Amino acid sequence: MAEVGAGHGRDGARHGRGGAPGPAPHPAAYTSAMDDTSLDRLAAGKYLLITSYRKNGTGVPTPVWVVRDGDALGVWTVADSWKVKRVRARADVLVGPCDLRGKPTGEQVPATAEICDEATSAHYRRLIARKYGITGRLTLLGSRLRRGVNGTVGMRITLTN
Repeated sequence: MAEVGAGHGRDGARHGRGGAPGPAPHPAAYTSAMDDTSLDRLAAGKYLLITSYRKNGTGVPTPVWVVRDGDALGVWTVADSWKVKRVRARADVLVGPCDLRGKPTGEQVPATAEICDEATSAHYRRLIARKYGITGRLTLLGSRLRRGVNGTVGMRITLTN
C-alpha cells in the first residue's frame, strides 16, 4: 500500500506554487481517494491475485477474474473451491494485480472478502461476461453446464485501510 506521503515532497508535505506547503487533506478524504485509485487499478486489470489463509496462517495465492462493484471488487469462483472455504473461515485477504499464472505484477493490499448471495453472484456473472467478452461468456456457459447455476459463487472484496 502506498505511504501517506507518497507522491509528495521529500518531507511528505504537499507543495503548491513556490514550494510552500499547502493544507493537508482530511485523512478520510485522502484514504477515500487512495482507495478509489487502488480499486480502479485493480478492477482495470485482467486478473486479481487473492491470497486467502489456511487455518495455520499460511497464505494461498489464487488468480481470478475481477470486476468493479461500486466501492468493492467482485470475483467469481467455484462454490466448493478451497478459496471459498478459506474465506468462510477467515475473511481477511491480500489482493493485487497479477498475470494469468498468478505472478504478481504489483503490490498486494489488505482487504476483506465475503461470499455473496445468489443475486449478487448473478450480477457478477453478468459483469464478467461484459468485461471478458466471448471468452467470459463461453467460460460462464461451460461452468453452468458442468456445475449448474449454484455451482459458482461471487465473492465481494472490500479494501481495508
